[in-house]
Amino acid sequence: LFVILGAIISGAGTTETLGKLGAINALPGAFSACVAAGLSVYLMTKLGLPVSTTQAIVGAIVGWNLYTGSPTNIKVLITILGTWVLCPVISAIVAMFFFIIIKKFINQSKWHILRLDAYTRTALLLAGAFGAYSLGANNIANVMGVFVPISPFTDIDILNVFTFSSKEQLFLLGGIAIAVGVFTYSKRVMLTVGNDLLKMSPVAAFIVVLSHSIVLFLFASQGISNFLQSMNLPSIPLVPVSSSQAVVGAVIGIGLLKGGKEVKWSIAGKITIGWFTLPVIAALISIAILFVLQNIFNQTVYF
Repeated sequence: LFVILGAIISGAGTTETLGKLGAINALPGAFSACVAAGLSVYLMTKLGLPVSTTQAIVGAIVGWNLYTGSPTNIKVLITILGTWVLCPVISAIVAMFFFIIIKKFINQSKWHILRLDAYTRTALLLAGAFGAYSLGANNIANVMGVFVPISPFTDIDILNVFTFSSKEQLFLLGGIAIAVGVFTYSKRVMLTVGNDLLKMSPVAAFIVVLSHSIVLFLFASQGISNFLQSMNLPSIPLVPVSSSQAVVGAVIGIGLLKGGKEVKWSIAGKITIGWFTLPVIAALISIAILFVLQNIFNQTVYF
């Protein structure tokens, strides 16, 4: 529910940024990019690696640009690549801050263990809802961004009171798709992050989810970006960042506070390799699908 709400209410900003990377102008081309991103993420997910749909769709769009000879907006690409570095770092810093504050607060409160457990469960539910909203708001661009310029839907007028735009219809469909993906294929990835990378207490898990949610929301919020601009401050780019990078960054941040010995760095290295290889794999799959559609099925993949 919250994934869908986030996608519909706050998903426009990141979608616009991703659209500037490469203007896919034919429906079969957009289909190819999405399938390439989906296949590459599926392969990595089956291996239990928490890879990024952001990296996959960026790789797929660049693959479309290379195949069609279309220019890639280097400025936008550099901005996106920069957030891939900043995202886990910011998430780690936020997690470390909250871990220190919350740990001190809990130690001073001296709650009974049952009361602490009840509070922690409630906090996890609230953080999970916020995380789902932020995920929908930030990552809907990865799912439906390439379809926005060529949306097959038309605006729907509801009782002459509310207009359900074609973009919002795409976001609704994409939000449902994200939710289905979470229910069906996310278990192995969740176990890798929540168990294999670092053993976490329920309180630490809450901090990880909260930190991840804040980072995703910051990079998706047009309101915050507009406020910073109105104050003549540097605005935060509205860029689809990696939820997996944010989570892993938060986990490692907490692990470093504990001395770093509990972090399984071999798992972290394996995850990092997946981050670097995924865009390349997605680009190659995108090019292959475009070739098949154009030369075997006679589809127009670009104009």
